Amino acid sequence: MIFHIDPSLLLTLIVFGFLAAFIDSVVGGGGLITLPVLLFTGLSPAAAVATNKLAGSIGSLTSTIMFYRSGKLDLKSVYKLFPLTFIGSILGAWTVHLIDPTVLKPLMLVMLAAVAIYTIFKKDWGDTTTNKKLSVTRITLFMLLIFGIGFYDGFIGPGTGSFLIFAFLMIGFDFLKAAGNAKFLNFGSNIAALLMFMYLGQIHYAYGLAMGIAQIAGAICGSKFAIKKGSGYVRILFITVTFILLAKNTFDYLH
Repeated sequence: MIFHIDPSLLLTLIVFGFLAAFIDSVVGGGGLITLPVLLFTGLSPAAAVATNKLAGSIGSLTSTIMFYRSGKLDLKSVYKLFPLTFIGSILGAWTVHLIDPTVLKPLMLVMLAAVAIYTIFKKDWGDTTTNKKLSVTRITLFMLLIFGIGFYDGFIGPGTGSFLIFAFLMIGFDFLKAAGNAKFLNFGSNIAALLMFMYLGQIHYAYGLAMGIAQIAGAICGSKFAIKKGSGYVRILFITVTFILLAKNTFDYLH
């Protein structure tokens, strides 16, 4: 199936799939690269988003495995949160049929700006893990936040990785472990949305698998690089990608 794609188009999918996964494996934002490429192939916006979820699910699974093998994914702390992002994402994808996703754009832009600014001014934030004992109230609020981010990913999507990392930073994880935990939950929201798109029949499997295979390599390289460089590198990449997401989505909203 993949080999029936035009060679130049296949090369494009592979190159940009790799680049997107390299960045996305750590802090998310890979859709900034892959979605325009998929739209360039002639897919409709709905098909491009659906196909991107297939490729993104493959990439996020790979980076999740890499973070787990390196000890930077605290599976015991986050596996119970997996159903929250999974169910939230399914509900979000289903809600798209009822409400125009653009209604959340202004709120999303404000949240991205707040995340970026807060992270810049709190310079030592996320350097080390601080084991905070959370109250029942804080645990409940954190779980509601994770569910809400899952819903957001299925509903509209951009910035999900940033929001998940920010959530884990708020409860005391360092940037590297926050990134590993975030990828695990992001995989849950990706799979949920992917299942919904499969049901709706909107995925171009040849393009998605070609890009997904490239994302395996990109996710391995990106995860290894982040784990080697440490939390400082993840912090810089996190701020950079968040600002790019903010600028890109502000431009789209205003035009």
